[in-house]
Amino acid sequence: MRTLSIKTLAPLALAALLAAPLAHAQTTVTDPWVRGTVAQQKATGMFATISSAQGGRLVAASSPVAGVVEIHEMSMDGNVMRMRAIEALELPAGKAVALQPGGYHVMLIDLKQPLAAGQTVPVTLVIEGADGKRETVEVQAPVRALGKAGGMMQGHGKH
Repeated sequence: MRTLSIKTLAPLALAALLAAPLAHAQTTVTDPWVRGTVAQQKATGMFATISSAQGGRLVAASSPVAGVVEIHEMSMDGNVMRMRAIEALELPAGKAVALQPGGYHVMLIDLKQPLAAGQTVPVTLVIEGADGKRETVEVQAPVRALGKAGGMMQGHGKH
């Protein structure tokens, strides 16, 4: 039997520790972004695509740039746009769920300052897995300027 020295074990142990969070992370967030705001605007949305390998639910979010962060659903009821906070957003196993203008999104309310294109907004998402365990995902979302991406959420800042 071969005996391993601390010099041999240390790099292996470090590699195992670094790989461990990746092995347990089951949620991925791609293409995150936040809509820029104007001077007096106190709310905006964060958008992204979320995938959960095992399935779960987006149950909470937070950001240091906002006093309140909620998960929202926007829908059309005839010619009336309806928006409401929801308790959780289902993430079916292995399927991408789009957070986008005119649909589901993370609402940043009571903004502490205007958000300009080129800035980056930290957002923490909390995913509850099918097993009830919670996973925290840290997102760095670039701010995009108002305009072409405005769409249905252009007036959303008055929410």
